[in-house]
Amino acid sequence: MVTTLTADRLAELQDGDEEFALVDTRPEDSYESWHVSGALHFPFGPEEELDGRLEEFEELVGNTERVITICAKGISSGNLATQLESATDAYDVETVDGGMEGWSGVYDAVEFEGTGDARIVQVQRRAKGCLGYVVGCASSGEAVVVDPTADTDEFAVAAKEAGLSIAGVIDTHVHADHVSGGRQLADELEVPYYLGERAEKRDVEVEYTALERNEVLAVGERKLKAIAAPGHTSEMINVLVDDRALLTADTLHVDSTGRTELEFSEDEGEAPRASEGSSGGTAREGEEGARMLYETLHRTILAEPESVRVLPGHVTVTADGEFEHGSPGGEISTTIREARTGIDVLELDEEAFVDRLADAGEKPANFEEIIERNRGALELAPEDRVELEMGPNNCSA
Repeated sequence: MVTTLTADRLAELQDGDEEFALVDTRPEDSYESWHVSGALHFPFGPEEELDGRLEEFEELVGNTERVITICAKGISSGNLATQLESATDAYDVETVDGGMEGWSGVYDAVEFEGTGDARIVQVQRRAKGCLGYVVGCASSGEAVVVDPTADTDEFAVAAKEAGLSIAGVIDTHVHADHVSGGRQLADELEVPYYLGERAEKRDVEVEYTALERNEVLAVGERKLKAIAAPGHTSEMINVLVDDRALLTADTLHVDSTGRTELEFSEDEGEAPRASEGSSGGTAREGEEGARMLYETLHRTILAEPESVRVLPGHVTVTADGEFEHGSPGGEISTTIREARTGIDVLELDEEAFVDRLADAGEKPANFEEIIERNRGALELAPEDRVELEMGPNNCSA
């Protein structure tokens, strides 16, 4: 019988020194768009026989003695592992329980240093690069959670391990790449759920408490200020913690900005100004949001002191499964100064900025349905939620 291992155990193996070959059996297009770091590709069907392909497999994995197989849900990879056990005793064979669905639920929690009396824990979703936060007060032990995913237990555990008690939950915006756990976590803990005051214009149907522009939320002795930051979405807020750290969600990442066309796909109103690279007055996709974001960045975010730490809502995960900046289990952050001098899109003038954001690349999978769910207009079974979120986040411009 084939041995299974959890996705969390696979993450531990990746972070350690043990040698193994990870073999992904999914079709080529699925593998190319999103796979675990270091995975080798050996497409294999759920009912396929290994006859005639063993030599091909041996050439792929080389001299390794340990083979771990993975697929979307553990079906075809389990078949390959069973076939290998029957065909040869050259390998110790295991398969990942739940496949890429299981991998999508692997998290790391990282507590930041140098944040004064504020305790900030960054909760990283390894496969998708989603970054949520537990922000608390060291003296009172009170905390809020910002931008939790639907895996709410990960945030409850992170708070508990940091010695914090969750007193509120904030979503910075209506997310498009993953299912939010904000309302769910608030309900589980019977605490307030917050969104920015402009959320009513997004027709949000779940119950929430509106945070007004520049409203300060007291968390113990810590001060959390809601900064209006439209652009990625119209209702976006950023959260300033004690004037020392800024949770920027999808306004500003460590290497880029958020994209602007997921809400603003069809701009309305006055025709935009023509510019080099534009189509002479024809609206470019996401232009309204791009102009909002340009103003937000240059008049609000980059006006903060250079020493303020920028804590983003995502880190890009490459098609090869690597964090584009930093690594899982390490701090993912920058500063206002580093962002201003190191992110090339911030050096563009407004027209060039709008042009750049009009070509943000492939959109997140199923983003329309995810938005509808996060607005409260669509009910999802847990198994449907996992399927809906599969794939990279694609929230950066």
